[in-house]
Amino acid sequence: MLTVTNNSCLFLDRDGVINKKLDNDYVKEWNEFVFNDGAIEALQILSSYFKTIVIVTNQQGIGKGLYSESDLNEIHSKMLRIFFENEICIDAVLYAPNLSSENSIMRKPNIGMALKAKALFKNILLEESFMVGDSISDMEFGKNAGMKTIFINPKKTENYNHDVIDNTFESLLHFANYFKSDEHK
Repeated sequence: MLTVTNNSCLFLDRDGVINKKLDNDYVKEWNEFVFNDGAIEALQILSSYFKTIVIVTNQQGIGKGLYSESDLNEIHSKMLRIFFENEICIDAVLYAPNLSSENSIMRKPNIGMALKAKALFKNILLEESFMVGDSISDMEFGKNAGMKTIFINPKKTENYNHDVIDNTFESLLHFANYFKSDEHK
């Protein structure tokens, strides 16, 4: 059973969880950002269970010079406006613009963004928090920070029996609906 407390924080990866991931590319501008089916509904549900929600996203496209931090901030501003219009509260959007080769503490699977969230929101306990992502590095980030890990696996045919995955769901909406189910109660 997945239990949420007042000290739980929901950490969400962005690309592949909230919005469609582009194959071998980066979301560089707003017109490339497309919400995944059910993502808005899922976040409305999850907002009623989690007091604190933080998006954590690696954005090495900035480090590669493919888009700027200003471009990313515009994407996030528009995304957050849509969340606000749908009564979804996202407490913070944290990102790591570093290249993977830099091995920055801020870049997942390192835990810099978890530590930054903990500094911003004193009430959260990482061991009572959840990391939802669609990559093994997201899961490693969650485990490295002591969280429960939720792997989003839309290709149900793929079997990931990896020791850093606690639970697997087909989509963010399937994860959200778990909390409304009898299984959770």
